[in-house]
Amino acid sequence: MPAACHHCGEPLPQAPVRLPLDGVEQAFCCDGCAAAARWIRDADLDDYYRLRSAPGGRVDADAPALAAWDREELLAGHARAIEGGREITVLTDGMRCAACAWLIDRALAREDGVLDTSANAITGRIRIAWDPARARLSQLLARLAALGYRPYLATGEARERARRAARNRDLLRIGLAGLGAMQAMMFAEALYLDTRGEMPLPTRDFFRWITFLVSTPVVFWAGWPFLVGAWHELRGRRLGMDTLVAGSTLLAWAASTWETVRGGVHVWFDAAVMFVFLLLVARQLEQRARSIASAQVDALARARPAFATRERQDGSRESVPVDALAVGDVVRIAVGEPVPADGVLLEGEARFEESLLTGESTPVAKRAGDPVYAGTACRESAARMRITGVGTGTRLAELVRLVETAQAHRPALARSTERIAGWFVAGLLVVATAVYAWWRVHDPARAFEVVLSLLVISCPCALSLAVPAALAAAHGALAKIGVLAVRPDALERLARVTDVVFDKTGTLGDGKPHLQGIDSCMGIDADAALRIAAALERDSNHPLAAAFAGIADPPAAGDLRAVAGQGLEGTIDGIRWRIGTAPFAVGGEDDGAVWLGNAEGARARFLIAEQERPDAARAVARLRAQGLALHLASGDAATPVARLAKAMGIADAHARQSPQDKLARVRALQDAGRIVAMVGDGLNDAPVLAGADVSLAIGDGAALAQRSADLVLSGRSLGNVPAAIDIARRTRRIVRENLAWAIGYNLLALPLAATGRVTPWLAALGMALSSLLVTANALRLIRRPAT
Repeated sequence: MPAACHHCGEPLPQAPVRLPLDGVEQAFCCDGCAAAARWIRDADLDDYYRLRSAPGGRVDADAPALAAWDREELLAGHARAIEGGREITVLTDGMRCAACAWLIDRALAREDGVLDTSANAITGRIRIAWDPARARLSQLLARLAALGYRPYLATGEARERARRAARNRDLLRIGLAGLGAMQAMMFAEALYLDTRGEMPLPTRDFFRWITFLVSTPVVFWAGWPFLVGAWHELRGRRLGMDTLVAGSTLLAWAASTWETVRGGVHVWFDAAVMFVFLLLVARQLEQRARSIASAQVDALARARPAFATRERQDGSRESVPVDALAVGDVVRIAVGEPVPADGVLLEGEARFEESLLTGESTPVAKRAGDPVYAGTACRESAARMRITGVGTGTRLAELVRLVETAQAHRPALARSTERIAGWFVAGLLVVATAVYAWWRVHDPARAFEVVLSLLVISCPCALSLAVPAALAAAHGALAKIGVLAVRPDALERLARVTDVVFDKTGTLGDGKPHLQGIDSCMGIDADAALRIAAALERDSNHPLAAAFAGIADPPAAGDLRAVAGQGLEGTIDGIRWRIGTAPFAVGGEDDGAVWLGNAEGARARFLIAEQERPDAARAVARLRAQGLALHLASGDAATPVARLAKAMGIADAHARQSPQDKLARVRALQDAGRIVAMVGDGLNDAPVLAGADVSLAIGDGAALAQRSADLVLSGRSLGNVPAAIDIARRTRRIVRENLAWAIGYNLLALPLAATGRVTPWLAALGMALSSLLVTANALRLIRRPAT
């Protein structure tokens, strides 16, 4: 008996849906998957199940509402007019392999009104051209959804058009260069085989002129990016890879043209076109690595719905563009729909899938009053929420900004390799001059060919790609687990960490302290003490404020003042109250509890406890297994700190630490030669986050802490900390491997080329293979680490 759904591969329920297909009874997890399989069979597309290498996406039995896709305000921004209709590019997260793209293309082609389709399993994009007079877009998208491919908006028609144009232009350049390389090599082979010089001169010149006609568009059109890059480098008074590529290509083409005109002995058109072709292929693979790294931006883009269902004041509902939502609006989210903006859940319970924002795979349960974020998806039951943040004010928009910022970073290591490559090019030109002079003396006929081979084979492409390719792949791997690097050199420093210092509240703890009880009330009853405490904590950002959030009707408090690591004070009905540690609030000895007092002395003692994060112990164990020394520095009292440290197995724990104390502790470790990583979340952590060698901020913590951090964990899982360190260490190792290969290759290639043992076309092949090797090595980082 099968244990998984025939269509989507998910576990079967106790009573699965069964359906005979071609005489074989298959089991499905739901009616939606069964209906999809039946349609695929009826459409004679059941080869899909034979061709696929991964299960399809689960099909919701209830079809999503897609009527909004037919609205003109959406189509105006995301579709473009073409001959006979319109064209739009949508995104889906259901494509798992090439068979999915095959199925989508053929399924849409069967729909009336479809002019053309193209699905790309790598990018998750589906391009649809249709005739609006014969079919509505919602009908076509309903077919996709019925097969498990829920559509999402892409990044806008203008951006999509620019992306398509750039991709098509790059592919056309590669195609032209490949065709030219084959033709040039074919004619060059005929010339090379004439070892005895028996070929008639008219025939030889004919082959050369044909090769000239073939190679010229390759050099000047297909190789245009290198020519432009060289021009920019020279204008900036620096030497780089593009200068050497363009110089070698133009040198080979110009010398060959001159030899063709004057009837010289040798031409090197084949080397020029092979050089351009192989470099374009290598650059395309590098772009592929970068596109994989930036896939998170596309994923965030499709997390934003086009329309939202807003409640009117009379309780009725209306569908409005997401851009029309405002803070305070009440919206409803259907099962499976993405949340349109940040807000709070108004009633009941609901589960939200936050994997896109946090990297966590399981849906998160929310209750009334809990925050809900744009970009998450509602699961199992519909939800009703009040908007608290829209547009650029949402957490989703902040993550998009952080991802784009991370991808724009050029760390010091990357800048160093570029400088090294520049000096290498300058040195290579000096060596090439010397080699040319030597060959001109000993074998003038081979001097130019040897120097050309030297310039081509020693092009520092692999050196220039060694670090950027690895960093691009590493940022992509981090984004997949919900970790965003927001500072230059964060990965490099994270890889060298020897010690990790944790905050307790909101970091190892869940950040949600619970009021366990109240005792020692003196001169005040418990209810009054709770209301005063709630009034003082109501506008506080300290995590302990959550323990008093449920107290109803607290009085107004004024002239509030917070004392970091101690507590806060304020005036209520003319009386000055303090709440916090015993020494601060009542002048007593610290006992780990929260005290309330005024000028007359102690008035109440609150027992507050924080629960540890579910995955904290496992994360700490993994960090210890990575050979790291662990420390706990908390502003909390000694008793709860000691209890948590014992549960986590952290021997070095310190309580009642002010921000200055934490920073001093980190400085002491640094003075001892340690490389310190700080993990925290609250406002009090901002100074130590900035002072540590590298810092990681919990994504649901204070905004100031995130601004002070080097990396932001957008999810709640502390397992992402050891996973990020693992990625950083693997990145450092791969960078070293790439640099070692690039340097070793050039040390080997230079003598071979200088001694005339390598032909120009073979030099181009060796250079390209070197570049491909470092890029392929960097792509190993895309493998998702354990969290």
